[in-house]
Amino acid sequence: MQILSVNVSMGRQIDYMGKKVRTGIFKEPVRGRVMLRRLNLDGDAQSDLINHGGIYKAVYAYSAEDYGFWQRELRRDRFTFGQFGENFTVREMLEDEIHIGDIFRVGSAKVEVTQPRVPCYKLGIKMELAGFPKMFLASGRVGFMLRVLEEGEVGAGDSFERLTVGPERVSIREINHLLHFDPDNLAGVRQVLLVKALSPGWRGSFEKRLAEASKQARDRPEIAGGGNLCAP
Repeated sequence: MQILSVNVSMGRQIDYMGKKVRTGIFKEPVRGRVMLRRLNLDGDAQSDLINHGGIYKAVYAYSAEDYGFWQRELRRDRFTFGQFGENFTVREMLEDEIHIGDIFRVGSAKVEVTQPRVPCYKLGIKMELAGFPKMFLASGRVGFMLRVLEEGEVGAGDSFERLTVGPERVSIREINHLLHFDPDNLAGVRQVLLVKALSPGWRGSFEKRLAEASKQARDRPEIAGGGNLCAP
């Protein structure tokens, strides 16, 4: 497991549907070592701090193996590092093998996996394909967000040394599928809510799902009771 490229952007303004939109998705590789701080990398900025960034989404990692999948799927062969808006282009860190709560030493920093990436329309702009965010999400090849436990310098070529496996062993692929494509799996929701390292945003989404299910059960007691209460 290794960083192939460190990618940053201070953001730029683009035209989108007749409006000016600021985005940091057009990231480019940097040379040398970069300081990884609590909220982001030096030289990098999140333009939309409501949906991006913060302690639990300080940096975004995406696997080079997933690049190969999209090159075949989209029949493109000119991807460059940072193509998907990631800060770290990595290798041998696929979504089936990375878990919420995994802790890594990378360079002189220490980081923790907190959630999958949720794509927005800006990824479609970057890929010049409006429907790409939905394709990206459905593929399960979404990469993952990291929280910085210890600040330090990082650079291309640094190894990701796994110090701790997330104790609940919930993979990025599993939790991404549960949130977006398995709405009736309440048992799964209860299990992932036990994952201490899960980001507050994702935790809130799962808690909301349980609350809505509880409300529906109260409103329709025959469902909660497993049958028709008026039956003889």
